[in-house]
Amino acid sequence: MTQNTPLSPCHPRTTGDVRQRVLSAAQLRERGVSAAEAAAHCAAGGPWQQPLPGVYVLHPEPPTGEERLVSALLYAGRPPASGRRGVPAQPARETGPEPWYGEAVLTGLAALALHGFAAVPPPASAASIDVLVPRTRRLRSVGFVCLVRSSATPRAEQVGGLPVAPVERALADAVAGLQDPLAVRGLLIEAVRGGHCEPAAVVRELSRAKLLDRPQVVQAVDSFLAEGRAVAESRLYEMVRAYGLPEPLWNVDLRLPGGPCLGGVDAYWPEQAVAVALDTRAPGRDGEWWSGYAAEREHLERLGVTVVRLSPKRLRDASEQQAVVVRTALMAAADREPAAYVMITPR
Repeated sequence: MTQNTPLSPCHPRTTGDVRQRVLSAAQLRERGVSAAEAAAHCAAGGPWQQPLPGVYVLHPEPPTGEERLVSALLYAGRPPASGRRGVPAQPARETGPEPWYGEAVLTGLAALALHGFAAVPPPASAASIDVLVPRTRRLRSVGFVCLVRSSATPRAEQVGGLPVAPVERALADAVAGLQDPLAVRGLLIEAVRGGHCEPAAVVRELSRAKLLDRPQVVQAVDSFLAEGRAVAESRLYEMVRAYGLPEPLWNVDLRLPGGPCLGGVDAYWPEQAVAVALDTRAPGRDGEWWSGYAAEREHLERLGVTVVRLSPKRLRDASEQQAVVVRTALMAAADREPAAYVMITPR
């Protein structure tokens, strides 16, 4: 069937492409089906159904999860109707692989399901589907579609041909609708354990959405950040051993004799005075970096200790490159002035 081929009253559910099973009123008009004909097909006992205003599923069985997602996007992405009588609505703006979705982007639990989260209900059984739309859209939430208005819609990722919010934005939008601390914690922990995103990116989104003051979020974030650090430390251990780096002292504090602590590092090679510090910082509720981090690192470097900062994301995506950085720092130690003597204590 071509895009504009007129439709018969009964469209088999077995059609492979969901975009031929779920169509908007505008798409039906392009195929020669009038509004009256579409309404007749959706009458009791008819071969079609209308799950949302202006959206039609061309079979009578309960919509699948994918069909619900496409229905939600078609409803939220339809072009705004003109306010003047006699002036036709503007055509859908081509903003991606499927112009009929307009600027609509799946977010929240529906987006997390598409990203592969196991702790969320599948779209077929979800009570609602969150869809991001521009704040200026004059459109209501209806049926199973919950519109999330935003003045800054993120760049969508394409998952299975559908526009989906990045994981960290989808997480923030999902958390905004949850009251259960255990449910919030479960989503955040899965984000880290599953390698979906880094803790700092998630906390930035939670801060942007002004969610860090909610009790259920406060209770979950500490566990989430601790889990993120544990995962990053595990990646660091694997990098050192996989690429044959000398075994360092792990998780130690450095201090001057008789002086205060200079700061903790995740790995330290005392003979070369090289330290590795995992940059697992996250913005606090005021948006500033948590205190003391930069000052401690600068103090160590003034004493001749080379501090290599590694981000969890780089360890995950480019561990071999990060191993080269550390090895280069160790080899360069012979050409540097000796570092000041520092005491090493377990952290």
